[in-house]
Amino acid sequence: MARVLIRGGRVLDPSLDLDDTLDLLIEDGRIAGLGRGLSDDGAEVVDAAGAWVAPGFVDAHAHLREPGQEYKEDLASGGNAAVAGGFTQVACMANTDPVNDDPSVTMYILDRAEKDSPARIRPIAAATRGLKGQVMTEMMALREAGAVAFSDDGATIMDAGVMRRVLQYSKLAGAPVIVHAEDCHLRGAGVVNEGPVSTRLGLPGNPCVAEEVLVARDLRLAAITGAHLHVAHVSTAGAVALIRRAREEGVRVTAEATPHHLTLTDEATTGYDTSTRVAPPLRSARDVDALRQGLAEGVIDVIATDHAPHASYEKEVEFTEAPPGMLGLETALAVVLELVREVRLTPLELIRRLSTNPARLLGLEGGSLAVGASADVVLVDPERVWTYDPSLGFSKSRNSPWAGATLTGRVAATFVAGRLVYQYERGVSLR
Repeated sequence: MARVLIRGGRVLDPSLDLDDTLDLLIEDGRIAGLGRGLSDDGAEVVDAAGAWVAPGFVDAHAHLREPGQEYKEDLASGGNAAVAGGFTQVACMANTDPVNDDPSVTMYILDRAEKDSPARIRPIAAATRGLKGQVMTEMMALREAGAVAFSDDGATIMDAGVMRRVLQYSKLAGAPVIVHAEDCHLRGAGVVNEGPVSTRLGLPGNPCVAEEVLVARDLRLAAITGAHLHVAHVSTAGAVALIRRAREEGVRVTAEATPHHLTLTDEATTGYDTSTRVAPPLRSARDVDALRQGLAEGVIDVIATDHAPHASYEKEVEFTEAPPGMLGLETALAVVLELVREVRLTPLELIRRLSTNPARLLGLEGGSLAVGASADVVLVDPERVWTYDPSLGFSKSRNSPWAGATLTGRVAATFVAGRLVYQYERGVSLR
């Protein structure tokens, strides 16, 4: 495999607490050197002046739709969108068709991804059969087949007894449980945040308490089981406060926020744009501010996309009838760079939440540029101004509230195991 020397970039590696202008040498798919003035003998040289050089991003929460819903996305298109967004590893949720609740489905995903995706795909298996919240899956068998976590995301395990057993067995399997914390009875038919905006729009509201009640329950269950609970797509100030308190008490809990919950409020839904219909819904400015503060404090460990593609005809319906979800892989970096420009996060801390922390959460090799580590590397141009057009992107779907928006910051190149799989100038994913 060719040697590659990435010269003179701003190297950001949270695993090494490193923020410095250095050269990075890749050889045989691994990091072979990191320092100043490295020899370029026999190496392909990449000029990274003005760019950030960081460990490849790791998305702990995405929906890639294969098997069964390939008209929305498949492992090839999702993998292409991932590397265009700087994500070298993507954990895909289990709400496929069939559901990933059997080792054969897990192995199918891994086999297809190996053939079709330039990004590394990490399957998340269902916690209960059919995502019905009633009977646990065979966690040990799924783990042995290659599952990195367990989740019924897209659905809620409403039975507390089942949830307790899921947590107990996940501890034996050595993998986290990722929860979609939303009380179905409190949510009801709600499609937007309950408050002034829902009243003004005449749409049924989804109250913050629907999330907070389930977060509180699951934190208590995590405390008594000692299992690793990961709270997906946190959206409310109350949930942030509950997680903060639990961490102070020693509960083994991690949490994530999405780019859209960190940057958009429920005011974004006022035009009835169905791409802004997500679950949980976009919340108030107060909630967004609490999420940002929690992210800065480390209460929220991870930024995850919750990439959820849907076909155009599925979204071109009444707001209440549209399925929840929006695209996220190709725009995530540009959207969350707003937090750096507003001095909410340093560049190093942003990379920690996009790369190092999610890799650690899922027990994956990654999130580091240390010598000997796998050469999953992303080059970022933080000042590049561009207009996002989902029709020119790599996803099969188009459901993004940022369609037509001018964004600042873009991935310049992505390497997976030392192989160049994406380069902005060529505008294509390479294999």
